[in-house]
Amino acid sequence: MPREGSPWTGVAAVFTHELADNLMSVRMRLLEILVFLAAIGAVWAAIGDIKETIGEDPFLFLRIFTFSREPLPSFVAFLGFLIPIVAITLGFDSVNGEFNRRTMSRLLAQPIYRDALLFGKFLASLATLAVFLAALWLCVLGFGIVLLGLPPSGEEIVRGLGFLVASIAYGGVWIALALVFSVVFRSPATAALCALSLWLFFAFFWNMLVPIITRSVVTIDYYDPESQLNAINTALMLGHFSPQQLFGDTAIALFNPATRALGPLFGDQLEGALMGAPLPAWQSFLLIWPQLTALVSAMVVLFTIAYLLFQHQEVRA
Repeated sequence: MPREGSPWTGVAAVFTHELADNLMSVRMRLLEILVFLAAIGAVWAAIGDIKETIGEDPFLFLRIFTFSREPLPSFVAFLGFLIPIVAITLGFDSVNGEFNRRTMSRLLAQPIYRDALLFGKFLASLATLAVFLAALWLCVLGFGIVLLGLPPSGEEIVRGLGFLVASIAYGGVWIALALVFSVVFRSPATAALCALSLWLFFAFFWNMLVPIITRSVVTIDYYDPESQLNAINTALMLGHFSPQQLFGDTAIALFNPATRALGPLFGDQLEGALMGAPLPAWQSFLLIWPQLTALVSAMVVLFTIAYLLFQHQEVRA
C-alpha cells in the first residue's frame, strides 16, 4: 500500500531522543575522557617546544595541532586514530540494538517510517560527534591561548574551522559504515568487530598493499620517467581509497600553509611562487576540495547502502 504523509515524519523525535542518549551514555563519557586526556597531553608536550619559536613563525597556533614530541604523537595523529573508534562506538548498535531490546516493532508501530528512524539515528550520531569535536577544538584553542599567551590570527581560526569540518566528515564515514554493519548483523558485537576490522585494515595494512597492487597493474621502467609517473599517480589514487589518507591530506594542507600540492609537484605549479611562502587560506581549501568531497561522498554512499538494506529488512521480532 502507498505510504501516507511524509516519510520523514518523526525524524525530530528520533534525533532528540538518540542525541540525549548518546550524550548521557556512560561509554561516551569514558571515550570523551580518554580522547580529551590524550589530546591535551599531546598539545601540552607540543607547546613546551613551540614556545621557543615565538616571533619566528607567523602560524604558531597551527603548529599546536601538528607538532609532536617523543613519545607522544601530534594532536592530528591522535584524532586520526581516535575519531574512528568514537564514530564506530556511536553507530555499531544503532539498529541491531533495537532488535535485541525488542523495541523495533513497537517503534515502527508509531507514526514513524523506517526512513525517519534510520535518518534520525544517523543525524543524532553525527551531531554527537560534531559536539564532541567542537568542544575538543575549543578546549585546545583555549589551552593554547593560556599557555602561549598569544591569540590565534583570523586565518588560523579559519583553517582550524576547516579542519573541524573535515574531521566531522571523516567521522561521518565511520558512523555510516558502522550503521551498515548494524543493519546487516543482529549481533552488536559482530557489527562492532567488523567495523573495527575494516578500520584496522585501512589504518595499518592498506598502505602496505598499495605498492604491491601498483606493481601488479603498472609496468614500471626505471629508465622511463613516464612509466614512473604513472606508477606514482596510480599509487596516489589507490591510497585515496583510505579515509585515513584523505583525512591526513586535509591536515597537511590546512596546517602547513606552504603546501602547494598533495602529490607530485610539477614545474608549472612552482612558476612565480616563492619557495616556502604560505598559500592563502582559500587556496588551501581549493587544494583539499577533492579530499573533502570524497569523504562526504563516501559518507553518503555508505548511508544509502544502510538505508536500502534496512528498507528490505524484516523487522518483526
